[in-house]
Parts: sequence; C-alpha cells; structure tokens
Amino acid sequence: MKQYLSDFSKLIKFRLSFTVVFSASISFLIGQKMQVGRGHIPSIDWGNWLILIAGGFLVTAAANCFNEIIEKDLDKLMSRTKDRPMPAGRMTTGQGLILGVFMAFLGTWLLGKLNLETGLLSVFSILLYAFAYTPLKRKSPIAVFVGAIPGALPPLIGYLAAFGSLKAEMFHEIDYYIAGILFLIQFVWQFPHFWAIAWVLDDDYKKAGFRLLPTKKRDKTSALLTFLSTLILIPVSLLPTLYGFGGYYIAGLSLIAGLIFSWLAFKLLMSRELADAKKVMFCSFFYIPAVQLGLLLNFIAK
Repeated sequence: MKQYLSDFSKLIKFRLSFTVVFSASISFLIGQKMQVGRGHIPSIDWGNWLILIAGGFLVTAAANCFNEIIEKDLDKLMSRTKDRPMPAGRMTTGQGLILGVFMAFLGTWLLGKLNLETGLLSVFSILLYAFAYTPLKRKSPIAVFVGAIPGALPPLIGYLAAFGSLKAEMFHEIDYYIAGILFLIQFVWQFPHFWAIAWVLDDDYKKAGFRLLPTKKRDKTSALLTFLSTLILIPVSLLPTLYGFGGYYIAGLSLIAGLIFSWLAFKLLMSRELADAKKVMFCSFFYIPAVQLGLLLNFIAK
C-alpha cells in the first residue's frame, strides 16, 4: 500500500499539483470576497471551493500523468525521474492512460459544474501542457513560454470559478483586470522559476535532450535573461495596487519579495555558479505563494 501511494504521488507530481491547486483556491477566495463585498452572495461558498480544489487537483494530476506517459522512455535516462512508476516498470502506460483519462474527465466535469468557462479552460490547460509543452521541451527553449501559459491558468480559473454562472451583472469591469493580472503575475514568475530549475538540473536534462535554458546552456546570456525576468516581475506584481484592488501592504510585500528575487538572480548573473542558481530556484518556490497569500489577506482586511 505504501509503495502504491508513493507511486501515485510520483505519477501525478503531488507537490506540483498541490501548488497549482493552492494558487487557484486563493484566487477563488479573492473572487468570492469581491462578490460578498458587492452583496451578490451572503458569504463564501465553501462547497464550491472544495469542488474547485478537487476538480483542479484531478485536472492537474491528469496533465502530469499524460506528460509522464509521453516521456516514459526519456524519464529512464534521468536520475531525477527514473524511479517514477512507469519508467521503473511498476506501472504500464495503459494503466497510466486509464488513470489519466479518468482524472481528466472527472476533474473537468467538476470544474464545469462551477461554470462552463472554467471547464473549458481546464481542458485547454491539459491539452497545452501535455501535447504542446511536453514535446517542445526537446525541440526549443520556447517550450518555457508555451508551458508558462497553462502554468498561469490556475489563478485565472480560480477567479472565474468564484463567479458561478458568470452572469453579466455579477462580473464588473474591474474583474477583467483582476483576472488578467492574477494570470500575468504567475505567467511572468514562471520564467525565472523554470530557468532556475533548468540551470540546476541541466546535466540531468541533457541526458533526455531537454532544451529549457534560453541559450540551451549555462552561460551569461541565460543568466542575464533570468535576471531580467525577475526585474520585469517587480512592476507586474505592483499592478494590483496600481489598479486599485491591492493596498500598500501587498505592494510592499511584492516589492520586497521581488527585490530579493532579483538580487539572487543578479548574483547568479555575476557568478553563474550552481549554488546561486539553487538560491534563485528556492526563492521562486516561496515567492508566488507569499504574494498570493498577501493579496488574499489584503482582500480579507478590507
């Protein structure tokens, strides 16, 4: 039983799935808080919140499952992935496919119960991640750009899910800005996040032919683009305050977090050492949940 649970966790990339669901659930709560403030609903609908979590987790797990089916033979080549259930021979691709299809349909159905747009976006996310980003990883660094799109959809999906049937009278002009900015913050964040991971794992990635660094190697240009992407993230993270739905506290938090992120990326640019790349990578893990939680607390405090 312990081995089965371990294999299932590796198959669905549990930590990645949890992170995705976390960002979607935070955005859902922000959207619900907006509606409570407008008097559209009396309180947060925790039942729909649980549906979003379950549906979002299943959809993300399905996308990861399809990714591993496609990359089974490549995963055998890398130290980081060779113990996953399919490359290790503990699960067949047929079994993985059945699980993936089941999770995809169930997750999409659950999200579709919230509103049609949420369900459609979840299908788009699966298709783009599994069947566009995954094969592109061996062809071109543009895979990072393509992968950043489904990677940034969870906060957008979560915010739209908060509005149920998306009736016109419930969705105001500011909601388009909020949804777009939540998507944009997570989209831009993924470039330094992906590139830092690619820098750290470059030796392992090369065994499978993955080309995720901007220049396909650990050089000054790749480090420079990583640094520049952290700089771009700073003004993007201040957009909630500039558009009037984030206060000065979240602006301060985003600015401090962004400056720390940029400083670590600058150190990588100067040294191009693996140790500095790891610091950028770990900082990226903390950056996005910290900013999203700060934004949620900002809405709660209003």
